[in-house]
Amino acid sequence: MLELRHLRTLTALRSSGSLVRAAQLLNLTQSALSHQVKLMEERYGAPLFERKSLPIAFTATGMRLLDLADRVLPEVEQAERDVARLSQGDKGQLRVALECHTCFDWLMPVMDAFRQRWPEVEIDLVSGFHSEPVDLLRSGLADLVIGSAGGPEYTVLPLFRFEILVVLAQKHRLAAQRRLEAADFEGETLITYPVPEERIDLIREVLRPADVHFERRTAELTVAILQLVASRRGLAALPNWAIKNYVDYDYVLSRPVGEFGLWSDLFVSVPPALAAKAYVSDFVGVIREQCARTLDGITLLS
Repeated sequence: MLELRHLRTLTALRSSGSLVRAAQLLNLTQSALSHQVKLMEERYGAPLFERKSLPIAFTATGMRLLDLADRVLPEVEQAERDVARLSQGDKGQLRVALECHTCFDWLMPVMDAFRQRWPEVEIDLVSGFHSEPVDLLRSGLADLVIGSAGGPEYTVLPLFRFEILVVLAQKHRLAAQRRLEAADFEGETLITYPVPEERIDLIREVLRPADVHFERRTAELTVAILQLVASRRGLAALPNWAIKNYVDYDYVLSRPVGEFGLWSDLFVSVPPALAAKAYVSDFVGVIREQCARTLDGITLLS
């Protein structure tokens, strides 16, 4: 029997473009998702999509079921939100604080999509960037924090993992290297946001353990950091999504750190009482769905 989860699987495959990312989006293992697809194809006696296409190209059978999903799922999701409004109330406030400077780029479209789904919930950004945004939760100045995991007194909801890449000028002395090691930063200038050093993954995880000596320069904006890098004022370490366009247009180069790369995880931290609200879980869901579709090189956390 065709179920809602089957329709959600098809829409996840379409929005993510691959089995791997669709499984992440649905919080399934890849084998479980493949098994579900196989059962659907056996039921209908036809493949749902071309196996070797990337992104996924759906067959006529798959497209017909997607058409059904596009008509049914929005109605179901709207009904679920309406029921939540009836049981939990239809008003709310969501003041979002950012630990991550570069999150702003993808967060604004997420907030726009959320407002369409929950127009009665007042959502806004707490002004400025905060190196210790969890303090804003404790003081009641924020309702939700996007960044590293908060303290044990908060509910932590997983978002995604991303790679931090070193950014350097086209003619930098290290440009010929395929990857950079800790020793390569000796004597270099590292350009960062104006946050404490313990909040900077490259310094905390790579440079300090190797006792590497470096200079540090700060800038408030990502574009300012990249301009300084391009003019050979130093190196930077930024999330893969923040630099993609600049790398694609040959404005700067990017290199991984070490043999396995330097990775960081992003979470939402929220007080437990607020975590139970339907609009909070929906906000996290919108982040995961939109970022899985629009940000290259991320892995959704389960």
